[in-house]
Amino acid sequence: MIKYPHIDPVAIALGPVKVHWYGLMYLLGFGVGYWLSLRRGRRDFTPFNSQQLSDLLYFIVLGVILGGRIGYTFFYNYDAAGHLTILRDPLVIFRIWEGGMSFHGGLIGVIVALAWYAHSRKLTFAYVADFITPVVPVGLLFGRIGNFINAELWGAPTTLPWAMVFPTDPQQLPRHPSMLYEAFLEGFVLLCVLLWFSRKPRPPMAVSGLFLLLYGTFRWAVEFVRTPDSQIGYLAFGWLTMGQILCIPMLAAGALMLGIAYGRPPRRPA
Repeated sequence: MIKYPHIDPVAIALGPVKVHWYGLMYLLGFGVGYWLSLRRGRRDFTPFNSQQLSDLLYFIVLGVILGGRIGYTFFYNYDAAGHLTILRDPLVIFRIWEGGMSFHGGLIGVIVALAWYAHSRKLTFAYVADFITPVVPVGLLFGRIGNFINAELWGAPTTLPWAMVFPTDPQQLPRHPSMLYEAFLEGFVLLCVLLWFSRKPRPPMAVSGLFLLLYGTFRWAVEFVRTPDSQIGYLAFGWLTMGQILCIPMLAAGALMLGIAYGRPPRRPA
């Protein structure tokens, strides 16, 4: 068993003002993602300048925060009776200090934001999405590290040598550090694959499709060793989680997009 490295979730405390590591991880993810996008934007087939990228980042930040919070409120925020909290307490959606962000909600928010950006700049959605998608795993990587610092979203009990006892676990059992599994697979591995895959021009939506397919696969797999939210639990079969259900449309969309991208007949020379 590996000892959990106790890290104060509060990075900086200035009187009543507290800056949490989780928030800093979001900022770091956006910053590194922006830097990588600038590097990609210098290539001939992705000609985004710094001003365009700044505008795009603004849209993405809005999509992540609004979509992530709204998604959590509707996907995960249930009371003890199994009812959506927002139905009896509509203001819960604004109490972001109580925590709760959903990746799938953030994804929907980013899709809407990219569509809005593309329409306002008279660009195709596929062009914008395929450009920004390879750097999205950066945010996932830092976000999961933030989960680890907060000692949240830990996994099921295990006897594996890298198990950890998390201070937030009332049972104090050795558990899978599932947030680190996700940081590695959804963050590091997915980032490397997408950066490699996008180094050459690909058919429209191929890069985005690969992201959806791989993320859905990685998340589906990790959910088997990740403890589901206590207010929801397993939804069916004693193992199916909300995260897995939300990944089904991603897997289907990713496979469909890749099939369309590489199933088109080659263009005949004029």
